[in-house]
Amino acid sequence: MSRSSLFALLLLTTGTWAAEGHSNLPPDEIVARVLRANPGVQAASSQVRAEEARRQGLEAGQYEWNVKLGGQQRRSNPATSPEERFNEWNAAIERPLRLPGKGRQDAALGAAGVALAETGQGDALHEASRNLLKLWFAWLKEGAATAQWGDQVSLLEKQAQAVKRRQQLGDAAILESIQSEAAVAHAEAQRTQAQIRRSIAAEDLRRRFPGLPLVETSPIAEPQPIKGNEAAWLDAILQASHELGLARGESQKAQILAGRASQELLPDPTVGMLVSRERGGEDHIVGAYVSIPLPGGARRALTDASLAQVSSSHFREAAVRQKVEAEAAALYQSATAAVATWQAGRNAAERLKLAAEMTARAYQLGEGSLNDLLNSRRLANEAALNARLLQLDALELAYRLRLDAHQLWDLD
Repeated sequence: MSRSSLFALLLLTTGTWAAEGHSNLPPDEIVARVLRANPGVQAASSQVRAEEARRQGLEAGQYEWNVKLGGQQRRSNPATSPEERFNEWNAAIERPLRLPGKGRQDAALGAAGVALAETGQGDALHEASRNLLKLWFAWLKEGAATAQWGDQVSLLEKQAQAVKRRQQLGDAAILESIQSEAAVAHAEAQRTQAQIRRSIAAEDLRRRFPGLPLVETSPIAEPQPIKGNEAAWLDAILQASHELGLARGESQKAQILAGRASQELLPDPTVGMLVSRERGGEDHIVGAYVSIPLPGGARRALTDASLAQVSSSHFREAAVRQKVEAEAAALYQSATAAVATWQAGRNAAERLKLAAEMTARAYQLGEGSLNDLLNSRRLANEAALNARLLQLDALELAYRLRLDAHQLWDLD
């Protein structure tokens, strides 16, 4: 993504979200602390330290001094005298030599491992952020359902009291009183179920993200239209994608490994020095030697395998890019459509609420039945609950879009 495109995207998004802030989300500083304490993120951090140590080992190389000590007894045959038996010993010190170029490749391989681990740490943070956002909005939605059913219970209780008074005055049948009480009981059962689901969602959040305060901020913020075109958002998400970064890093590491394997076609020599004492000290020997392995088919096979691995990693990178791009496009389309869907749901809820109020006035004037009134109340409540959930869906999708573009909780 070009600098100008990124700058334009930031200008478009900053204006919208600066006014709204992170509405209905926990404070950023608390989120940062909770996410960094996540076990998965901690494990990824430990992996970075492991790769740093592995890089040091690769830079040093497995080229160590080797000491050899030996002893022997020499006996002449046929022996002409008892003195023709000799105790002898020998000693040598040797070390493989890394050929020029291999050290640089090993250092590059170690650096690639560290870079992959750091990308993996970012990916762990991002996945934990996604999970937190998902569970947080699941909890908010159950809270919204609890509140909506609580409002419905209060409304129906008032309705039931009014019907009971009319029955006492002889203006309503016993059946109507039973119907109104049944409607209250149904709404109370729905509220209780919503409260249970809300408690389960809250416990899930507490268990997975200890230290996260579960404080609802009300009212629910109004979702804003998504600013910026699809291409700009896709570029931003692709640039920030850890999943794609991991695939790209694996591809780069495979290339380094292939280059290193091809260098192993020329084996590393081993040089050494030796001393020995023979014939009971009559002979003292000092020497030097070079040992060079003769390469066989195994080295060529490993090189061919490494080259094939490079091709495989390139295809995996292309597949991951295709997957990330498709998911980003779907997310953008969903986030864009969610605002219009919520607006339509809100309009429907307002119309059905008005219809329920008109039906209630008609019932009070004796021009309608209780069954019509309860049905209109039910439809208005369902529409209001649906509008609340659509509102939270639109907020969640917009935050998810920002999160994947690293414009929300960017802790890398």
